Amino acid sequence: MEIMEIRDAVERLRADSGTSMIFGEPHQTSDGSTIITVSRLHRQWRGDPIPVPVGVFSIHEGEPSWSPAVDHTRAALMGEFIGLAAAVIATLAVLRRPPWPDVTIRKG
Repeated sequence: MEIMEIRDAVERLRADSGTSMIFGEPHQTSDGSTIITVSRLHRQWRGDPIPVPVGVFSIHEGEPSWSPAVDHTRAALMGEFIGLAAAVIATLAVLRRPPWPDVTIRKG
């Protein structure tokens, strides 16, 4: 695949996507691969939109491949929320009926 064909393909993707995608300039590596970064604009509640990485197109020996950018922060945040929910549920269960022995004196 030639550089001009890659640029034409990127332009078609940009026109077809309908979203605010940002394609970086093609970079040639020392082994002959071509790398194109892809980002999208994330609109914040206030302020200017910021670019968020989506992935990378890499072309090596005429074979294109797509490598998505994985946000590990999102998975870590989900784990923290699950741990917090488990701690809250355990605390409520202990406060409702403590696991230690009942030491109240009953007449009867």
